[in-house]
Amino acid sequence: MVDDSSSSDVEVSESERIINVTFCRDAKLNAITPAMFDALDAAVTQLEQRADLRVLVIRGRGRYFTAGIDILTVGATVDPGGDASRSGYDFRRRYRADARHDLFDRLEMVEKPVILAANGPCMGIGVEMAVSCDFRLASEAASFRLPEVAKLAMIPGSGGISRLTRLLGTHWAKWLVMTDALVDASAATDIGLVHAVYPSETFDRDVDEFARKLAALPAEALGLAKLAIDAASEVDRRTARDIDRLAQTMLIQSESLRP
Repeated sequence: MVDDSSSSDVEVSESERIINVTFCRDAKLNAITPAMFDALDAAVTQLEQRADLRVLVIRGRGRYFTAGIDILTVGATVDPGGDASRSGYDFRRRYRADARHDLFDRLEMVEKPVILAANGPCMGIGVEMAVSCDFRLASEAASFRLPEVAKLAMIPGSGGISRLTRLLGTHWAKWLVMTDALVDASAATDIGLVHAVYPSETFDRDVDEFARKLAALPAEALGLAKLAIDAASEVDRRTARDIDRLAQTMLIQSESLRP
């Protein structure tokens, strides 16, 4: 089954149990607009609800994966000209309701693999999206950067602190967030941000092959593996072992068990 839909900025397609969301706004270096967020959100909903879809791949077309969020269309989270008396509580309340936070949480929680495939530079919100995904693949042309502190006097607050620190530890999280460092694909692999780097000329084909391998794996076991791994990173050792046993019990008693 192949189901394709597209707009000028983003394309969504399905093939071989994989749903692809491709940013294709090359004239603006794939700076992400509300329509692009909406397309990704709809794709996650499809992934959650449909048993025939097994993997989500988020990719870019053109020179960049993304140059970051398009402030002109999305709007700044902080309004510099806003009410000076507005409380920190009120800001955090609105910030919690930011649709990007919910979307990135869903990428992390859906019980199916989510792949981010960075074809080129991945900046700002793109890095925050990446660390919400299960797998990060990069072409040789890719690089990663969090410029919020240096350029905006803000922090990357949509997971660029919390998820990045959990993934890389404080050592490399400070390097990326606090120094405005540009990390190339090879270095990103060395520090654990990226799983694999592929040649630019074969990148799309290599990503497709990786996604197909995941899509062919037993869905229930794959989903429970994702849940158990994420839970193990947040709890004590004994609780993590209990989670192992509970997940294994469910799989042994399921119809999907392979003899």
